[in-house]
Amino acid sequence: MELSRRTFSALAGTTALGFALSGSGGETTRAYASHSVPTGPAPGAPAADRARHKVGYDEHSLLVDGRRLVLWSGEMHPFRLPSPSLWRDVLQKMRAHGFNAVSVYVAWNYHSPGPGQYDFTGVRDLDLFLRTATETGLYVILRPGPYINAEVDGGGFPGWLTATAGRARTSDPAYLSYVDEWLTAVNAIAARHLFTKGTGTVLLYQIENEYDAFVDEPLGRDYMSHLYKKVRADGIDVPLFHNDKGRNGYWIPGSFNTGGEERGWLYGFDGYPLPSEVPPDWGDFGEGGLKGGATASPTTPGFVPEFGGGWFDSWGGATFDGKGYAEARRTRDAAYERRFQLTNLANGITLHNVYMTYGGTSWGWLPAPQVYTSYDYGAAIDEARRQTPKLAPTHQLGHLLRTVPDFAKLNRADAVRAADERLKVYHLTNPDTGSHVYVVRNDTDAPITTTIPDAGIDVAFTVAAHDARLLAAGLQLGGRTLKYATAQPMMCLKVGRMDVAVFTAPHGEMAQVLLECPEEPLVTRGDAEPAWNYDLGVLRITAPMGVGGLARVRIEGGGSETPLLLIFADDPGSLRLFPVDTPTGPVLVYGPSLVRGATLDGATAHLTGDTVEGTGMEVWGPRGMARITWNGRPLRTSATPMGSLRADMPATPGQLPVPAVGEVRLPALGGWRRRTENFESAPDYDDSGWTTADRTSSYSITPIPKGQPVLFADDYGYHYGDVWYRGRLTDADALESVSLSYSTGTQGLLMAWLDGEPLGTHRMPVPDKGTARKGSWTATAAFDAPPPTGQAPRVLSVLVRRMAHDMDGRSTDSHKAARGLTAVTFKGGSPKASWRIQGATAPDPVRGPLNHGGLYGERKGWHLPGFAEEHWEDTQLPRADRRQGVTWYRTTFRLAVDTGIDASVGLVLDDDPKRAYRVQIFLNGWNMGQYVNDVGPQHTFVLPNGILRTRGTNTLALAVLSDGTTESGPGDVRLRLLGTSAGGVPVTPVDSPGR
Repeated sequence: MELSRRTFSALAGTTALGFALSGSGGETTRAYASHSVPTGPAPGAPAADRARHKVGYDEHSLLVDGRRLVLWSGEMHPFRLPSPSLWRDVLQKMRAHGFNAVSVYVAWNYHSPGPGQYDFTGVRDLDLFLRTATETGLYVILRPGPYINAEVDGGGFPGWLTATAGRARTSDPAYLSYVDEWLTAVNAIAARHLFTKGTGTVLLYQIENEYDAFVDEPLGRDYMSHLYKKVRADGIDVPLFHNDKGRNGYWIPGSFNTGGEERGWLYGFDGYPLPSEVPPDWGDFGEGGLKGGATASPTTPGFVPEFGGGWFDSWGGATFDGKGYAEARRTRDAAYERRFQLTNLANGITLHNVYMTYGGTSWGWLPAPQVYTSYDYGAAIDEARRQTPKLAPTHQLGHLLRTVPDFAKLNRADAVRAADERLKVYHLTNPDTGSHVYVVRNDTDAPITTTIPDAGIDVAFTVAAHDARLLAAGLQLGGRTLKYATAQPMMCLKVGRMDVAVFTAPHGEMAQVLLECPEEPLVTRGDAEPAWNYDLGVLRITAPMGVGGLARVRIEGGGSETPLLLIFADDPGSLRLFPVDTPTGPVLVYGPSLVRGATLDGATAHLTGDTVEGTGMEVWGPRGMARITWNGRPLRTSATPMGSLRADMPATPGQLPVPAVGEVRLPALGGWRRRTENFESAPDYDDSGWTTADRTSSYSITPIPKGQPVLFADDYGYHYGDVWYRGRLTDADALESVSLSYSTGTQGLLMAWLDGEPLGTHRMPVPDKGTARKGSWTATAAFDAPPPTGQAPRVLSVLVRRMAHDMDGRSTDSHKAARGLTAVTFKGGSPKASWRIQGATAPDPVRGPLNHGGLYGERKGWHLPGFAEEHWEDTQLPRADRRQGVTWYRTTFRLAVDTGIDASVGLVLDDDPKRAYRVQIFLNGWNMGQYVNDVGPQHTFVLPNGILRTRGTNTLALAVLSDGTTESGPGDVRLRLLGTSAGGVPVTPVDSPGR
């Protein structure tokens, strides 16, 4: 037999398979003296229990207090959900659907409006988020950068960093001085939530992000060493890691100086395979070596800090052919996730993070040039916080990895083949238990039905096209042994005095489970569909998956004193099965769309969660459980032969024990008020309070034109949103034309006026597939100049929509590329120009620096609740205007959603796509995104509860920027109900100060 990497390492005498990190100075101590940590139960759900914990690893998995942990993590970003109450909602959904960890970027720009200024209050309350994750029972993978990418402005670098000395993402001392400020601030919070100290659940900590520059140079190695030592000095004593941008073998253990600490560093790599790709082997079954993924670091567990749970879309929708994130979710569906995730598991990836699991909203000026407002990502939980069918594989695998310990320690085993060799079969075995695991993958365009004679699996099963299945043999299901199954195991629990094992397979398939039974058992079926037979020490159970809902079979005797309940579920059925840990033991609930929690009070199980459709409910729990409440309402129940309590049907015909969510009505939007602005274009506008643009040097990577002042907006402290310029031109009587060079992110534009008369608008092109990821766009707009009207000096007014800073993914300081005007030249005569510039006023103290820009209405508070609409006119929508500049629309609306209903609401904008205009959407003063009518693809904008008052009055303001070449709207503006559920979490209104 060919030796696997893991087997060879063990035979070679790999020692110190476990380690612990303790103390505030980052010292390491060895936690485990043995050469191997045996297979055993996984650690319980993490909590702030005030006990010290040891976190280590070997080549197979993480080791938590001497127990093996498969980390099954999902990514979410609290900065993309600006309503802290809803963090709990998403985290509870992740936990319920099998995740045991959440991975979290912390964006420097989101927390820092200026050098030395750090805000961790309100929607930026990182401490609150980490507490919420702990209360939910999730480990945390913390990723504070300093660089994060994440498709956010500047890759997470604050805007003010663009105007500072120092080469970013290197060991340049000037840059590191700012980095140290940031890490000091964020680590002071992180250190209070370390799992090792028992004060939280932060389990792993990332430094930098996809850093592939200067790998073999002091600039890079010293930079990584500095970050490592700084984090340790700040008291972070959990394992640290970096995520390689691909399978490069960059920053493996030993590649840079860690101050003498040898066992505190994990190697991880990111992977975003296309749906059209054959799943690659990034570990034990791969090519090996530094380019082989997990094999680059053979003494640490396989770790994918980012595995594609979708992909981002670009302005114009080129990525998904204009179909938006619905297409991302269709092409990266449950089958995609299952096929690639199972391939990763087969390759020894036991630290696995799905990016994104909840994408959210890049509200305000947060989005990088590459993306628009929505960051739905095609994720398993959509932007409106709705669970999607994509959750099925992560739900099933997450619960399996938590409840069946064999998967934390698998070695590559003898090769086996399916009878139909078009299928690829991975064979693995657990060296401690002798169990066998088979990942069977179908990379063809048609379903394949086969057997695996080499493994003794002689019952046919089908693997759908572009899908995969996990089969097991020799697993212990409580007190019994699984001979093999053609269905995938999902969980095995001890519930009360009964073992419960759940198996899943596609709807309609006839699945079989074979159990070793030295004696004939007593078999009782809870449903009509299953069948069984016993022969030669094997009990064979057959069930059609999903036909009639769950199929239940109870087995007693046959060589075991503990009854075994087998439950068979298809994908939709499995998504309605929720195991919940309680101090008295596990509770298993079937029926609702979500179970958030379970507590036991004597004989009563108090369950909380969500329902959408009306449903029945069945609960298995500790012995003596006799009553159930659901969201505080008692349910009438009866005991079943399957050891459960089942909610009785109500007497009213057509109703179910747990009713469907109630109806939610949304109002039509009306009562609009309108006012035009861009007063800055008028020649007599008073700009004396504006900043004089007369600098002669800059830290930008954009060259300063010879003989001209610096016009770059960042150099004058204007980092986000629109920026105005006013140039006074002398000796301009002979002026024939003006050329305005400018630099923006994707879909930036420029508007110009001379002496109050529009010169025209220039806009950057809509990106295609080849330019969708371009970070900076430059252009020169040339306009003919009308003759002077006698006024001197002449006044040139320019508005630039900057969009966003480049993300600097290649470590070239590209985030310092100029934004705004870069050069102005004239034809005709020899005009001289003196410039003033104006952008956003001081950052909103509640909403932060990314909320608003430099439009007149923004500076004057037109977007805020309570603004007095003096001099505004009544109007109706749809509207048809033709003018160059900015027009504002405001209205209020009232919602009265019943308490106990979680209603997700969106704002929809539709119009003739030939109309060229864009809209900034402000809800109660919060900038919820930007709509570009003739570019798209986004038309629906999620309005998060908390910012949206679902029981109260809301202020909606729309700032419409029109280029004057076509009629502009708004057209149809309406509220849309995106989803409802009965349940949810209590929502505290987000502070939304007005005027």
